[in-house]
Amino acid sequence: MPKKGGKHAEMEKEMQAQCKRAKVEAACSLSVMSFESPDSLFGSLISPIKQEMFFREYWEQKPLLIQRNDPLLAAYYQSLFQLSDLKELCSQGLYYGRDINICRCVNGKKKVLNKEGKVNYMQLKKDFDQKKATIQFHQPQRFKEELWKIQEKLECYFGSLVGSNVYITPQGSQGLPPHYDDVEVFILQLEGEKHWRLYKPTVHLAREYNVESEDRIGNPTHEFVLKPGDLLYFPRGTIHQADTPLGISYSTHVTISTYQNNSWGDFLLDAIPGLVFDTAKEDVALRTSIPRQLLMQVDIADSTKKLSSLLRRLADRLENTRELRSSDMKKDFIMNRLPPCLECDSDPLTPGGKLPKIDSKIRLQFRDHAIITVEPDQDNSVSIMKPPSLLRVGVRG
Repeated sequence: MPKKGGKHAEMEKEMQAQCKRAKVEAACSLSVMSFESPDSLFGSLISPIKQEMFFREYWEQKPLLIQRNDPLLAAYYQSLFQLSDLKELCSQGLYYGRDINICRCVNGKKKVLNKEGKVNYMQLKKDFDQKKATIQFHQPQRFKEELWKIQEKLECYFGSLVGSNVYITPQGSQGLPPHYDDVEVFILQLEGEKHWRLYKPTVHLAREYNVESEDRIGNPTHEFVLKPGDLLYFPRGTIHQADTPLGISYSTHVTISTYQNNSWGDFLLDAIPGLVFDTAKEDVALRTSIPRQLLMQVDIADSTKKLSSLLRRLADRLENTRELRSSDMKKDFIMNRLPPCLECDSDPLTPGGKLPKIDSKIRLQFRDHAIITVEPDQDNSVSIMKPPSLLRVGVRG
């Protein structure tokens, strides 16, 4: 019989250790985030809440707090961005205003402490440690591939631009006064802890950023502390403020935001001019002149009946043709959205094989990034396909 603790036992022990490591790594890869598709990514982001419940009960309606107490998620979130990353990033050439803002909330107002030009890490650390200033880092996905992957998938999921900012706040300090934003917000807590207070909106689904005074917002509707691995969502217009509690050296979180200027009102402002232009080509009623001196009158009550009639004609055309095409909104999305994150694999971008024929079947590798339109060619009266514009990394606020 082999001796206990011999070579065979050591090999068995090593195999068990490898097996255990493999299980931990598999659990980590399966339980943290799923990048298989935009749908699976968003599902893993808000897990354990189901997507149907999220959009039925929370989206544009009320905040959602997910406190996970999950070491794997806490470790993954921490890898997205850390305070220690700033030293290396500053050496790459960061600039105040463009890349970094330094600020602190003083007597209910935002005080900006930015210097001029390039960011010096030692000065940045001094403002952070001595002045208790919050560091706001713009668009970290430019430097962090994991954030790029998350945001690119979310842009495919929502069909809307997705931006991000990282906030690093020292203990006993607050960076921003109570305010509301014009975006849907997802907060991922990366390091330390952050004390949050949310308030009832004064403007539901707000279309602009605004600071609110303490005496106007009343008592918080929600109050809690975010820890690493936790997620918070709240709709645009939700008044909020956050500080790092005493005893916590600092807090790091990333704010992921979307749906800025992406409402029905924005879509109608973008699409109606095209509808009017197309309808006027066929409907003589829209080509008749407006009354004499209409533009000189203050009261146009006599003309509202006529305008209502014309709008009904537009509605009838819309119902019959079912075409309400976006123009500038779609263009902005295509030009400024993030391209697919290919990591180290450049092969998918290398063309190969024969050119497709008219009856060929084509599989699009990045189908969420392709927009194909078929229009009649004015010269030859045949259909042509227009490719989307070249995609690039967008830097958004």
